[in-house]
Amino acid sequence: MFSAFTAGFALSLSLILAIGAQNAFVLRQGLRRAHVGPVVAVCCMSEGILIFGGVAGFGVIAEAAPWALTAMRWGGAAFLVAYGLRSLRAAFQNTDALQAEGDAEQSLRAALITTAILTWANPHVYLDTLGLIGAVSATYDSGRWMFGAGALAASCVFFVILGYGARVLAPFFAKPRAWAWLDAIVGITMLALAGKLALGA
Repeated sequence: MFSAFTAGFALSLSLILAIGAQNAFVLRQGLRRAHVGPVVAVCCMSEGILIFGGVAGFGVIAEAAPWALTAMRWGGAAFLVAYGLRSLRAAFQNTDALQAEGDAEQSLRAALITTAILTWANPHVYLDTLGLIGAVSATYDSGRWMFGAGALAASCVFFVILGYGARVLAPFFAKPRAWAWLDAIVGITMLALAGKLALGA
């Protein structure tokens, strides 16, 4: 079975792998080798604030209302099933490749502002971190901080690889089939985590 750290790592990685504006921007910066370090740092710091905000918030709720753990477990399982099935469906329907071409060279300030906007203006980031990760972390009781650490580690590893490995990964992820396989892996991982939550294991 998953340890708290491993489960947090797996869930966060599954959530962040989805193609989005933030990931595409980090990939573009990596391809152009422009301000990669600062951009990755902003992504990681933002993830840390959001993830541990969710862990702390749901920990307080769990202590005040123990029954909320059951509600969070089943709610989280239902969300993971829906998200997992959507990813599996996308794996069979995906015909688009990620276009990583960027615009003209940006200044460091402009790159950091763009990164912050793409991160904090995305409503899904709050559902994923404050909502889902926070809710699932509460089911680990005293291990919820390790769960949060695992979730943050996955995010940071992903952004570092995406930014600094962009030139190596770009030819691979330019192929639609690569994203289909990625969606399939995400879907299977989420369904496995949903099963774990539902069984209370």
